[in-house]
Amino acid sequence: MSANPTPRQWILIVLSLLLAFYVLFQARFIILGPRVWIDSPQDGAVVTEPIITLSGQARNAAWISLNGSQIYTDQEGLWSEKLPLSDGASIMTVHVRDRFGREVEERITIILRQ
Repeated sequence: MSANPTPRQWILIVLSLLLAFYVLFQARFIILGPRVWIDSPQDGAVVTEPIITLSGQARNAAWISLNGSQIYTDQEGLWSEKLPLSDGASIMTVHVRDRFGREVEERITIILRQ
């Protein structure tokens, strides 16, 4: 009996490896958990206008909030919200939770100088 795999066995091995790779690739969303980015403005930005637009992205998110109020993303996970600022430093917090209850948050500080 030969120890070398037959062509049929090679095909099954390759198909099994491809299936395993595909399963791991699709499971990356479950493995990585929720993620969030604040794209604009940058942390520590100094602004002169009392209204700013905060924007960013969220991935693997079932729920997202900005300073405790729920916000919504588009199909690509992009979000954008206009916010009033008070004089001095303001801390903006974006909180994200996935469908498994894992949570993550991102914070930035924005300084208003009029």
